[in-house]
Amino acid sequence: MRLFDRLLDRRLAAYQRELIEIHYAEVENMYRQMRGWRHDLRSHIQTMKAHAANGDWEAVNAYLDNLETDLSTVDMVVKTGNPMADAILNSKISLARAKCIPVRADANIPVTLNISELDLCVILGNLFDNAIEASLTLPEAERLIRIYIDMKGSQLYISFTNFTASKKQRKFSGRFLTTKGDGHGFGLVRMDAIVKRLGGYLTRNSEDGAFTTEILLPIADI
Repeated sequence: MRLFDRLLDRRLAAYQRELIEIHYAEVENMYRQMRGWRHDLRSHIQTMKAHAANGDWEAVNAYLDNLETDLSTVDMVVKTGNPMADAILNSKISLARAKCIPVRADANIPVTLNISELDLCVILGNLFDNAIEASLTLPEAERLIRIYIDMKGSQLYISFTNFTASKKQRKFSGRFLTTKGDGHGFGLVRMDAIVKRLGGYLTRNSEDGAFTTEILLPIADI
């Protein structure tokens, strides 16, 4: 049993490193796009001034429309008040949009979290990745991910809901089955272990073609 535990710990550690590398790469890509847009801002202003000087207001309006479309790809859609949560959620929202998955997010973290950035990254990253994966099994018109994050008393409440192809998912040994294949179930194991270590509560519910994960985490610094 000890050998099995050590092997499991190593696989979980390897999965965790891979997950963090992926999430930070997504976050860095988002900020790289934002830095690039800001760097080009002076050129954009000069171009619009040139059109305005020529009285070509149609060109100005068209240029502004293009800028608005471009900016929407790098704008911070969610501003929770927590920098790491903002980085993770916005990078994942950008990824979901690229896969034609709409996201409705209402997220507010008005307090200083006593959760490490690593734990927060694992929890939010896994929740979002699972929701994206399930959404891809649906026609584009039926895809939707709903996110709600806020305080409930002295606890941080996190809820992720996405639609699924099946009306109700099956459980095995008390756990919903994953369709990701060998090794990918470690994300759920890791997330569950973190919630338990933090003294939190996690529940999953599958019904009426929707899958919801709810998490409550106690917060010390109120």
